[in-house]
Amino acid sequence: MNIPNDLKYTKDHEWIKIEGDIGTVGITDFAQAELGEIVYVEVDTVGEELSRDEVFGTVEAVKTTSDLFVPMSGEILEFNQELDEDEGDNPGAINEDPYGKGWIVKIKLSDPGEADDLLDAKAYEELIS
Repeated sequence: MNIPNDLKYTKDHEWIKIEGDIGTVGITDFAQAELGEIVYVEVDTVGEELSRDEVFGTVEAVKTTSDLFVPMSGEILEFNQELDEDEGDNPGAINEDPYGKGWIVKIKLSDPGEADDLLDAKAYEELIS
């Protein structure tokens, strides 16, 4: 199971990479493996200000649909065009590369201190063990 050390994690299996006041968000390798083949990703919150743990979209797999929860408060800036059915239409990128080309949204962080409440790689690994 791939759990990069430079990311923060939620108990709901989202990850965030923090660079300055911008966070890139996706779902973990564990989550994509549990979901199975991802066939659709919906994010209609671009431009909205969301609080930590609010739903920012959904991911639909062959087996199920799951809500996506924003790990930190802020404004949703961008939805990954690669995943968007109107653009690249490749939601399978999440299965192939969940921490790279399978990222889902970018967010302008409004409270960087919230990162302290997230899990580091070791704590996330313990959660899924």
